[in-house]
Parts: sequence; C-alpha cells; structure tokens
Amino acid sequence: MIISQKTTYHRDLRQELDSLKGKDIKVALTEWNYWNYNPGEGAKLNPTDAYWYGELGRRYFMQDALGIAAGLHEYYRQSDIMYLATYAQTVNVIGCVKATKTAAAFATTGLPLALYRNHYGTIPVDVVNNNLALDIAAAWTEDHKALTIGIVNPTAQQQQITMDLKGAQLAGTGRLGLIAHSDPMAYNEPGKEPNVVIEEKELSNVSNSLTVPALSVSLYSLVVQ
Repeated sequence: MIISQKTTYHRDLRQELDSLKGKDIKVALTEWNYWNYNPGEGAKLNPTDAYWYGELGRRYFMQDALGIAAGLHEYYRQSDIMYLATYAQTVNVIGCVKATKTAAAFATTGLPLALYRNHYGTIPVDVVNNNLALDIAAAWTEDHKALTIGIVNPTAQQQQITMDLKGAQLAGTGRLGLIAHSDPMAYNEPGKEPNVVIEEKELSNVSNSLTVPALSVSLYSLVVQ
C-alpha cells in the first residue's frame, strides 16, 4: 500500500541522512483518497458520461468504502510517524458527499470516515493478524475502558476470527458499527434511499470469536474488565 511505502521511505531517510538523525520529523499528506476503477464502468459509458457530479465527479461504490477503511487502518498503524492526512475534498468532484441542486447524501466512502471518526480509539494496539484475507487494526479508547477493533473483509465469503487478547479481558458487552452490502458495486445517490448504510448494534455475550460478514467494514467497541 502506498501509505506504508511512504512511511517506510521516511523512516529509512532518518537513518540515512545525518541531518535527520535523532529528529522526530513527522509526515503530513495534504490529500488522500481511494477508488477502485472498474473496467466495466468505462466500457458501458462514454468517457464524458463517466462523471455524475460535475468534472471529475466520481461515483463511489461499496468496494471503494472497503478501500477507504483499509486506508484508515494503515494510517493508524503508521501513526508514530504519520502526523496528518487530509481527505481530498468533501462535496462532489472526488469528495465523499454527493449533491444535486436539491439533495445531498454520503457516498459510500463517507461512511467509514464518519464511523471511525466517531467510534475508533486513540491509542494504537499491536495486532498480529493470521487471516491475510482480512485487514485488522485496533486501538484503546482514551479512558482504556473499551478496545476498538476495525475489520475490513474485501472477500465474498464470511470470515471467522478468534482473538487472543494479551493484557485485557472482555466484559462481554459492546457495540458494532457495520457497513456491508452483497453487491460490491452498490452506491448511494442524493435524493434516494441509501443502498449502503452504517448499521449500529448493541452487543451482549461477546466472546473471543467474531464473525465477519462478506464485503464489509466492521468496527467493534468492546468493553473490557
């Protein structure tokens, strides 16, 4: 992933350049975004019709939401050196809010941004992930009362994971914010009922085993003892 490549490059520079040795200089990205170009899209549409919301007005799909969440995970993993990453634009063009003259709606890519902003923790936790089909990141909440776990499943199959927590024990309760859809090309359109939403669930009897739906972003906030 490009994020990891950039941070690795800057870590190497700290070792190679005498002027940087001993200095904790952070990395700031002025813009970032993600979309997964679908060759079928270009084949079905004239090039001038490929933008629905003005020049470069991208339409985002469920598969793009997965990419945004995975991007957030990588930023969290690199947060020791990655100081700032601003999302590219907001409304129309390549932004995550799409608008007409009379309506506005979150594109699919706006949903993980909102979900993680509101519920993901602030203190990074090391994760050893043995299921390479999944992208997993974790963090404590500031008060250490809950462990937040983000899981991206880009596959068309449901996945099962078993957690082996070190230094924490689950209390058995929590909440789940879920973004999922069976169609990777599902999208939201201003003025219409959204096809892709954030589903929020209160959890009880939480165990160390989690079931992860296909084509989904799952953000768990699990209370600890």
